[in-house]
Amino acid sequence: MALFAGSFDPFTKGHLEIVKKALPLFDEVVVALMTNESKHYLLTPAEKMQVVQDAVHDLANVTVIAHPATLTTELAHQIGAQFLIRGLRNTSDLSYETGIAEMNQVLAPDIETVFLLADARNAFVSSSMIKEVLQFGGDVSEFLSPIAIQLLRQKLGDD
Repeated sequence: MALFAGSFDPFTKGHLEIVKKALPLFDEVVVALMTNESKHYLLTPAEKMQVVQDAVHDLANVTVIAHPATLTTELAHQIGAQFLIRGLRNTSDLSYETGIAEMNQVLAPDIETVFLLADARNAFVSSSMIKEVLQFGGDVSEFLSPIAIQLLRQKLGDD
């Protein structure tokens, strides 16, 4: 079993792509909505859950859970995950994610981190960039599901 944890504010089509890439490699993929204390969120945990469940509803062997305020390695042990999935868009992600993977290896030597590369069409996309484009009226339908766009527009006062 593999755990794909993130704050997912919002869950993008790039995140979905990583889940789909992980499915042939693992018997089950658990997508966990976690908390990153250094980020400011627009979506509530319930809204994030709605967006992610909508995105993965037709994928077999994918489970979505919310588990804020927990170390990822702790959650992995709780659910029996042997692998952590991390998506990489670029070299900046590699540098950042390598540090996290090394800390996770110290915290839980029995859990391995697996990096999956984003497709080129998603390599530049970040949740903060999408929110900014949406805030100024740009079209983000290539990167987000309709439900994610609707919820974010409500939060940004555009709906």
